[in-house]
Amino acid sequence: MFQTYDDPGGPALGRKHLPRLRKALKAQGLDGFIVPHEDEWQNEYVPPAYDRLAWATGFTGSAGAAVVLADEAAIFTDGRYTLQVRAQVDGALFAYRDLIDGGPSAYLRERAPKGGKIGYDPKLHSPDSLERLRAATEAAGAEFVPVASNPIDEIWSERPPIPAARVAPHPEKYSGEAASAKRHRLGDSLKAEKADAVVITSPASIAWLFNIRGGDVARTPLPLGEAILKADGTADLFIADEKVSPELKQWLGNEVAVRPSHDLAPALRELSGKRVRLDPSTASAWYFDQLAEAGADIVRGQDPVMLPRACKNEAEIEGARQAHRRDGAAVSRFLHWLASEGQSGKVKEIDACKQLEQFRQDTGGLQDLSFDSISGAGPNGAIVHYRVTEKTNRKLARGSLFLIDSGGQYLDGTTDITRTVAIGRPSREMRERFTRVLKGHIALARVRFPKGTSGHQLDALARMSLWEAGLDYDHGTGHGVGAYLGVHEGPQRIAKALNAVPLEPGMIVSNEPGYYKTGGYGIRIENLQVVTPAEEIEGGERPMLGFETLTLAPIARELIVKPMLSKEERAWVDAYHARVLEAIGPQLDGDAKAWLEAATKPL
Repeated sequence: MFQTYDDPGGPALGRKHLPRLRKALKAQGLDGFIVPHEDEWQNEYVPPAYDRLAWATGFTGSAGAAVVLADEAAIFTDGRYTLQVRAQVDGALFAYRDLIDGGPSAYLRERAPKGGKIGYDPKLHSPDSLERLRAATEAAGAEFVPVASNPIDEIWSERPPIPAARVAPHPEKYSGEAASAKRHRLGDSLKAEKADAVVITSPASIAWLFNIRGGDVARTPLPLGEAILKADGTADLFIADEKVSPELKQWLGNEVAVRPSHDLAPALRELSGKRVRLDPSTASAWYFDQLAEAGADIVRGQDPVMLPRACKNEAEIEGARQAHRRDGAAVSRFLHWLASEGQSGKVKEIDACKQLEQFRQDTGGLQDLSFDSISGAGPNGAIVHYRVTEKTNRKLARGSLFLIDSGGQYLDGTTDITRTVAIGRPSREMRERFTRVLKGHIALARVRFPKGTSGHQLDALARMSLWEAGLDYDHGTGHGVGAYLGVHEGPQRIAKALNAVPLEPGMIVSNEPGYYKTGGYGIRIENLQVVTPAEEIEGGERPMLGFETLTLAPIARELIVKPMLSKEERAWVDAYHARVLEAIGPQLDGDAKAWLEAATKPL
């Protein structure tokens, strides 16, 4: 259960594997190859057996890509990984490039050799991304060609085992709706748009639709597989035989045909002449190629499971509340431990990680972590998606800040919380910038907004106080969260980037503004919150929505500069801490309870 602290990446991997990859490319007649981070299911967190980017470069972040040419290469990451990529990838072998600003397409337009062949694996790219890459490659005078066999897979002799975890039923007391009802409801929507079927490739959608969970992906209870849902509500579910038990087949019922994974390609060909829906944002180009070759009428459209999955029903919301009460007690015990033993200056990042994990284990309900904990002391806290290893393990030194971003997977919900605490006496600058982050957090927690508002329209609220001081952060402010599913879930999000999906009741999103001083410290305050109908506003003319905060754990009072908060902001902090004490206090005793009472006193 506990996370490990070795670093599977590192510059040595690139130095070892890059020459082998170039030799394999030459054998296939290729002058270059694109290595995305995504696997065949477009997962963000990729099982080791499918993490080809880590194998080729040493980079272990959750977003990135590489382009390998015969005599040069580049790796692409976003602002979250600016520091990590330089630590893990050899700059003498790979040029560091920005994933968002231009990305691999711009690089290929500049560097693809004229007359050369650039290869790609159609199972690993969305059709839209391939079109951009194709246009750039051809603009450089090179040819863009699919590979029948991924060259990395051919030479990956030490490849980890392919995931084969048993798939388990997810009881209706947690899901809130029978799988048969979900299938027929979505089947009716297919009929309404005159579609015969939809091919579902997202493991999260499959888990939600069939009320099942798996163990193929670390930290996320996903079964890797595919499904074809038909307009009459019946379905074919494609999962490797070793993951299927007789109990699972009984759970799924007679309207679901469980078929082995190798039946998928023939089943797609059976859709010849049918009108088939397919989501280009979740399905790779391979599916479009297969259906086009079969003669199906392909309808591009959003995965029909995505929005219902995002809008949690009452059982899922209540499950989230219960999971956060349980998790909040574990986090509060940990924060008490930090306030005592963690102040010595001798505790290290891994010690803190293990202690928090143990408190979560002690709840008796923890199934897994929801991601590897980000435990960053001092300058390591400025690395947004830092992952502590034995090599980078720092002491929580006095006079510094410590940032810990962590979460748990429980049968009734998924949690994600970040707290920043002072070790010893913090500086005035630390306290002022923490307070600016807190002001942004409060603004997003308190906002009321008209129905139809999207997350990108709210993002600036969380940044305003930082902007006033000439500061900002290079990550989104909020991501969606699943119901005992992925800790990062779409389609909703809160970020600068345009997102046209309106926030709707039942959607769970994070609220996590931050500030990061390179070489100094990191600050982030993160709670999860669920979209709810807002109380009626006197004289108001439009339906309004707001947020209910789910996460329950103290926010570091010693880091708050009280005069910087308005009366309304102080009232929010006091009301939040009163909720924390009411919900978490009865779960603690002794010194931990006394500490919680002091940590939640009114400002």
